[in-house]
Amino acid sequence: MTVRQKIVFLTGAGISKESGIPTFRDTNGMWKKFDAKKLASVAGFEEDPQAVLDFYNARRKNLLEVQPNYAHKMLAELEKLHDVTIITQNVDDLHERAGSTRVIHLHGELTKVTSSLNRLNPDCIKEYPLDVPIRMGDKAADGSQLRPYIVWFGEYLGPEAEEAVELVRYADIFVVIGTSLVVYPAAGLVNYAHHEVPKFLVDPGDMQGRLPKGFQHIQKTAVEGIDILMDEISKL
Repeated sequence: MTVRQKIVFLTGAGISKESGIPTFRDTNGMWKKFDAKKLASVAGFEEDPQAVLDFYNARRKNLLEVQPNYAHKMLAELEKLHDVTIITQNVDDLHERAGSTRVIHLHGELTKVTSSLNRLNPDCIKEYPLDVPIRMGDKAADGSQLRPYIVWFGEYLGPEAEEAVELVRYADIFVVIGTSLVVYPAAGLVNYAHHEVPKFLVDPGDMQGRLPKGFQHIQKTAVEGIDILMDEISKL
């Protein structure tokens, strides 16, 4: 009989890349084509809000056109056997659409909007249909211009970050999928995993000299490596 364990996943752009969502930092990633300071910062929004809204409306539209992949679905399936929490750097909703019930978004969510005066004002954070563009003149509950519920460069993470630390700290198994662990503070979460618990990293990149201590590296993409990972977890 399988013992239910607390398994915490940290997922990044690599898992959604295989569903057709562009990454940001690959050689052909978004920030090679677009200026991050202009499109993903408060200063950029204040300078040209229409350009920022156009950029995120395009990303929101793209999200309508993609589907969860095999890796997303397998993480959801794992909930039948274990207590699974997903901490994601991704702003898409593919984990939820695959069936995962406990997902913490560190960097915000494309499916939501908020206040441009106070991103974390709970009265202003709301679901917003992906097929409805955010337009200039659309107002949040506090009267400010609506903006995407996304953590931009230079902004603090929300309370989700503190929750994530506690989840990793008490995980029985910790798994990183689809992130090369270069984006902080999310990458720092690996430091909170207990040194004795099993830890895995699924990523096709060469982690030579960068693999965190105690991690087993499955050098595959998320879709290619998920069955290998599930086999390793079943042995524990």
